[in-house]
Amino acid sequence: MTEDALAPLRRFWRLFAGIFTPPPGRGRILVALLYGTVCHLTFAAGVIAMIVAMFFGMSESWGQVPQPWAWLVNATLIAQFPLAHSLLLTPRGRGLLNRLAPAPYGKTLATTTFAIIASAQLLALFTLWTPSGIIWWRAEGALFWLICTAYATAWLLLIKASYDAGAEVQSGALGWMSLIQKIAPRFPDMPGTGLFRYIRQPIYVSFALTLWTVPVWTPDQLFLAISYTAYCVAAPLLKERRFSAMFGDRFARYRRHVPYMIPRPGKRWQE
Repeated sequence: MTEDALAPLRRFWRLFAGIFTPPPGRGRILVALLYGTVCHLTFAAGVIAMIVAMFFGMSESWGQVPQPWAWLVNATLIAQFPLAHSLLLTPRGRGLLNRLAPAPYGKTLATTTFAIIASAQLLALFTLWTPSGIIWWRAEGALFWLICTAYATAWLLLIKASYDAGAEVQSGALGWMSLIQKIAPRFPDMPGTGLFRYIRQPIYVSFALTLWTVPVWTPDQLFLAISYTAYCVAAPLLKERRFSAMFGDRFARYRRHVPYMIPRPGKRWQE
């Protein structure tokens, strides 16, 4: 790994190491630990539910809504994640996040609160989905293992992209680990290393790849894949608007040199 590739790991390690020598303040520490525990348990449950549900093409879940209402409920489950996700990233949404924790700590815990909400939304989507009961196709033999390898690779790319963007933010750790140390959250710089050297939105691309590399295909999986692929293409435009306001000319240069989602030979970011 290059020096740049190790920078996110060093940054996360410094933040993590600090939680073992916190300044005095039992109430603050307890709140931080409570939020951290809820955040990471919910995050793990949401990710596991997503991996398992999509592996089976959304054919295995606990929803039991009768047809034809099941499709309406499933559509609502799909819509609730991108709508709330985008709303909470607006100035008004960030203000709401700041009020969803005890008053003195709300702003510091905002990233943790955001991760808890997002994880709970994903957990609801993938556990409350009502399967149609229709299976169009199921991979078998060598093709099954080939597709499973592609599915695992897509998830590894998503993990790598999240690491490159800042694992402390993506996992929700930044908020509670900062609170326990009584410091202001320090957000990562504009992503420009790792996968971000080749495309501007590797997290969204990797997530889209997980939607299309499953070994079981059903109407449910197709509905989910089309809906969230559209979201993955459109949502980063709002993110890039925020980055333009935050990083100005630097992000403008980055945009000129790095493709949006499809890498081009010989094109990579070198600041």
